[in-house]
Amino acid sequence: MAGLSGTEHGWGDLDRAVIPRSSIKPIQVLPLISSGAADAFSVSETELTLGAASHSGETAHVEAVDSWLARIGLDRSALECGADRPISQVEADRLLQAGETFEPIHNCCSGKHAGFLTIAKHLDVDHQGYIDREHPVQQLVTDAIAEFTGVDVHSLSSGRDGCGIPTFAIPLHALALSMARLVTSEDDAAQRVTRSLAANPFWISGTGRCEVLLVEAASEPLVIKAGAEGVYMAALPQRGLGIALKVRDGAKRAAEATVAAVLAELGVVPESASVSDITNKAGTVVGAMQVQRS
Repeated sequence: MAGLSGTEHGWGDLDRAVIPRSSIKPIQVLPLISSGAADAFSVSETELTLGAASHSGETAHVEAVDSWLARIGLDRSALECGADRPISQVEADRLLQAGETFEPIHNCCSGKHAGFLTIAKHLDVDHQGYIDREHPVQQLVTDAIAEFTGVDVHSLSSGRDGCGIPTFAIPLHALALSMARLVTSEDDAAQRVTRSLAANPFWISGTGRCEVLLVEAASEPLVIKAGAEGVYMAALPQRGLGIALKVRDGAKRAAEATVAAVLAELGVVPESASVSDITNKAGTVVGAMQVQRS
């Protein structure tokens, strides 16, 4: 955990560079506003949140992204995030039963990519290849990551994230600092992102997802975003506190349990929110999962 004055609490190797995956989307979405694209295309609060989302691919998510793309004069074919199965099992089953195929619009990152396309349209540059590191859109995104983490990511080699965009390995303490900076910044883009993400957990994730449950249980505003391979980034705006964690083996349920336990320790969510039942196939509770504090 970090504030503007530095690391306040930490466990494990805080200098360990990790790939934040989708947890860094609250930083990646900032250029949508700072470039002027959001205002130029009347991007709503819901759409802004989708720009930082790993949505579940539920009907509401898909329809919102479709509507957004139409307003900027594009359609699903412009998305370069790749086709993927919706996170929502209900929606995936519905599509399969209807004989429909999974498309890029169902990818959990399609909202973020709609945001990138909006920036490209506003800059009046070719939107094709917007996922490449050299593209003007990704240059703005990289600038934002560098500014808020304090890491010169421009000088680092990059990989490709699951949705195709550049990704960088960044120390955990710098990721936590970026979230503290996000929620304490006087910059209009940072303030708008903070308000939107804290108020719209469904649009950043989906029904029954960890982010929704924790934001709804929180006693104060909470910005939280999960990433693949056991990563979480979060922030408490009223305290100016940023949080970043990585479960080394990438286990999703361990990451969810840990971030809930950290928030419970801080008094943000009740202790019960950090304990989850384990059920068998018949739905019978056979155990519970919680973090063992030492």
